[in-house]
Amino acid sequence: MKHIRDQFPIFKKMLPNGKPLVYFDSANSAQKPQRVIDRLTKFYTEEYSSVGRSIHQLSINATECLEQSRITVAKFLNASSEEEIIFTKSATEAINSIAESFGRTQKKPYEIICTELEHHSNYLPWHLQRLQGKASLKFIPLKDDCSLDIDKLEELITKKTKIIAITQLSNVTGEIIDVKKVCEIAHKKGIAVFVDGTQAAPHMRVDVQDIDCDFYCISGHKMYGPSGVGALYAKKKWIDELTPYMSGGGTVAKVTTDKVEYASGPKKWEAGTHPIAEIVALKEAIDFYYDNDFDAMLKYEHELVEYAYKKMIDRGDMQVLCNGKPNAVLSFNLDGIHNSDLAMFLDQYGIATRPGHHCTQILHNKFGLSGSCRISLGVYNTREELDYFFECIDSIKKAVIKGK
Repeated sequence: MKHIRDQFPIFKKMLPNGKPLVYFDSANSAQKPQRVIDRLTKFYTEEYSSVGRSIHQLSINATECLEQSRITVAKFLNASSEEEIIFTKSATEAINSIAESFGRTQKKPYEIICTELEHHSNYLPWHLQRLQGKASLKFIPLKDDCSLDIDKLEELITKKTKIIAITQLSNVTGEIIDVKKVCEIAHKKGIAVFVDGTQAAPHMRVDVQDIDCDFYCISGHKMYGPSGVGALYAKKKWIDELTPYMSGGGTVAKVTTDKVEYASGPKKWEAGTHPIAEIVALKEAIDFYYDNDFDAMLKYEHELVEYAYKKMIDRGDMQVLCNGKPNAVLSFNLDGIHNSDLAMFLDQYGIATRPGHHCTQILHNKFGLSGSCRISLGVYNTREELDYFFECIDSIKKAVIKGK
């Protein structure tokens, strides 16, 4: 999709070592199209003001821009109303917010169910509940083929189970989890479900009403938007019933020395000054999807991942952490070369990858691995880049073998 790649200025210049950039680290953080960069610049240079607290023209305009972004995020996730969208500084903040707020509602020790493939950001906030003595944790296990054994969920559930925290798309294996099925099972027993959509939202259509999850979070910087902004979807029931994780200016309707009445809707949850420019630019990132044929982009990305996966499997010297249905990411280990060394060598060829455990130590420990090397693709990548990647792998292997 050359016409889309051309919209990303970072690919128009060479790296300091004279190599063109091959960026295979989008699951970590995606690159930004020019329109997102321009929107940030325009807001800061022509429109900047705080929101919701003044009646001058700049503030009114900035407030309207922020609320338009809220409407756009609601459309992107198919929420029933923009009143179910809360802006955060990150998906991590969104998860921590609900973990703490939900935990306050539990009068007795309760159980949380996570999975063995969760990113640390959808495990550690729940672990804090355990650390405080409020909860215990159970984990849906992984099978030997790296897939999640979702059939084990029901046998983990007890009368003490109150919430399930689960990703929709693994940042290591690329597996898409049937979170709709999880919600169906959970809701029959009165259990809430938090879905981490950080990896899913950039690479697939999301419909929170169809999923019927209670909570869903996204991260702007992984979907071609700015860093420093995320969004939390929460059913209106939870927005109204839970007390916010943080409180402060803008979250209240009435304050006296002995009583506080919180504002209604998402404002109750948005304490302090918003990351306003980033929220405004998040709308631009979402519009980028729609203006470039969202479904065609997703189809193209999936074809790229399948192409890379087949080449990896055909080689015979790569251990790929995948159940055979790759999406967005491919994590692997190359025979004879440590994942960190491989990433360092690839960088010399201009190829950006990510080594390590990818904030999923439980998953890697399960398979006796210290880490893996991951390539994660975006709409700006090409088959030619993938072919170059495999050529570089061969060159690196020859050099290492010769060096030994």
